[in-house]
Amino acid sequence: MADEIAASTEARPNPRKVREGLVVSVAMDKTAVVAVTDRVRHPRYNKTVQRTSKLYVHDEANDLAEGDRVRIAETRPLSKLKRWRLVDVLERAR
Repeated sequence: MADEIAASTEARPNPRKVREGLVVSVAMDKTAVVAVTDRVRHPRYNKTVQRTSKLYVHDEANDLAEGDRVRIAETRPLSKLKRWRLVDVLERAR
């Protein structure tokens, strides 16, 4: 019994990914599209390039606006494309 409780309180062996990005669309209900930019080094030319990926985020309260800077975390699949949830809003759009 004590082993089960200790196992459930330990940190996850593979923690969920957390990303920061910019909201680019809020046209859907309870969903926002967030653009996440990663800087990676090109394998051949060794130049730093920016890679942008658009992630679908669950926004339960529908309170996001385009231009908001947000922190999102990986979660279980919520729909066909939605695999991220909103953690917090870092900066509101002006």
